[in-house]
Amino acid sequence: MSGSRELGQALRGWRDRTAPATVGLPVGGVRRAAGLRREEVAQLAGISVDYLVRLEQGRATSPSAQVLSALARALRLSAAEREHLYLLAGQWVPGPGQVSAHVPPGVRRLLDQLDGAPLSVWDAAWNLILWNPLWAALLGDPSALRGRERNVVWLHFTSPPSRVSHTPEQEARFKAAMVGGLRAAAARYPADARLRDLIKGLRDVSTDFADLWDAGVVGVHEAITKTVHHPTVGVLTLDCDVFTPPGGDLRIVAYTAAHGSDAADRLRLLNVIGTQAMAEDRTPH
Repeated sequence: MSGSRELGQALRGWRDRTAPATVGLPVGGVRRAAGLRREEVAQLAGISVDYLVRLEQGRATSPSAQVLSALARALRLSAAEREHLYLLAGQWVPGPGQVSAHVPPGVRRLLDQLDGAPLSVWDAAWNLILWNPLWAALLGDPSALRGRERNVVWLHFTSPPSRVSHTPEQEARFKAAMVGGLRAAAARYPADARLRDLIKGLRDVSTDFADLWDAGVVGVHEAITKTVHHPTVGVLTLDCDVFTPPGGDLRIVAYTAAHGSDAADRLRLLNVIGTQAMAEDRTPH
């Protein structure tokens, strides 16, 4: 059996064993099997259904490291299974010299269980990895975004304004924190070519970023209040906190509202409405 067929067989097996409830999907409706549908895995991984079909049938033979990482997250693979996936695809398993997108089971459960607060998970270079439905409903569904479109630094320095507004002082601190975060990641992962390309690309397209980088600006993300302008539920003033799980450099970003506040009422309404009423928007910051 060829390597591509073995890869397809493994993907089908992992898909069949993954219950919808474990990835936050509804369990209702008629299903021919207990596992995930191809459409569901493709959406979770951010790839096309056709490409997943070709992978499972052994007709696509060289998936990128980014696709493999996304599939490992979508299928909730263990560390050993993730390593096996890379080996079946003929790829080097990401080592300590590269920014990791691995999300521990405890962090996954956090997103699944804390459904009353918008939560997202980012890697050391501020690439979006995971998010819960309320985060997508509040800030814009990022499932269609690809590559650098999922990097908050790239979006903030190169894209039009998002739903989140900052005061001038907040904007200056936020930009310093993003530049400082990339600087720390570059020092920790000097061999990561994707990270080097991101920094070079930012310097090429954003004079603002290049000036801050060359000036040696360093900042850290602190708990702040952010104003979100939502097209359906209106303006929400929310606390934004960044948490780092022990033993790694993932970032969990949480938006919360004080109990009994107007923003808390609007968040509860948005949790009911979900993403159905969302207007087209890019991933916000």
